[in-house]
Amino acid sequence: MFAYDLAHWTTFALAALALTLAPGPDLALIVAHTVKGGRRAGFAAMTGIWAGAFGHVLLAAFGLSAILAASATAFAIVKWAGAAYLVWMGIQAIRGAGGLAPAEVRQARPWRIFRQGFLTDLLNPKVAIFFLAFLPQFVEPEAGPVWAQLALHGVLIIATAAVIEPPLILLGDRLAAGLRSHARTALWLDRGLGSVLMGLGVKLALLER
Repeated sequence: MFAYDLAHWTTFALAALALTLAPGPDLALIVAHTVKGGRRAGFAAMTGIWAGAFGHVLLAAFGLSAILAASATAFAIVKWAGAAYLVWMGIQAIRGAGGLAPAEVRQARPWRIFRQGFLTDLLNPKVAIFFLAFLPQFVEPEAGPVWAQLALHGVLIIATAAVIEPPLILLGDRLAAGLRSHARTALWLDRGLGSVLMGLGVKLALLER
């Protein structure tokens, strides 16, 4: 079971690395939270996104993502739910920044940020379809049950992110520490986070199958 040759692992490792480093909504959300709230907020967003990605891995492994790929109605429901959630969170961030004291603006709420990352990833139907299209390329006929191979490679994509993303968060926190120490800048960082969230929501709303 899980008997793959070197060429298989080399191809998969390069693909997983490219996917992790490619700019996208997940990385944008992690960076935005890190700049605004520091490493604690960045790690909360990161682990939430990982949890959402793991949900997509399970969906792909057990064939449920195929429903999104085949049904225009299901795709639209998930897409608009995700877009509405992101825009609403963005509006909340922008409105809240103006009425908070500087210390409150900088305060990170890990559970809320984790939930935000989780739902942002889980409610993106393109992520579900991506896993459904990407993971089967690495299924080998003699390597074991298809669902197990899909789950293995999906978890390894998340593991790749676990190697790459934490150092980026630590670096981003170090670079942004000086910005967060100024009250006025901290308010604009909060508004910047809200703008990122709203932009991701609009981008998701404009997605086509």
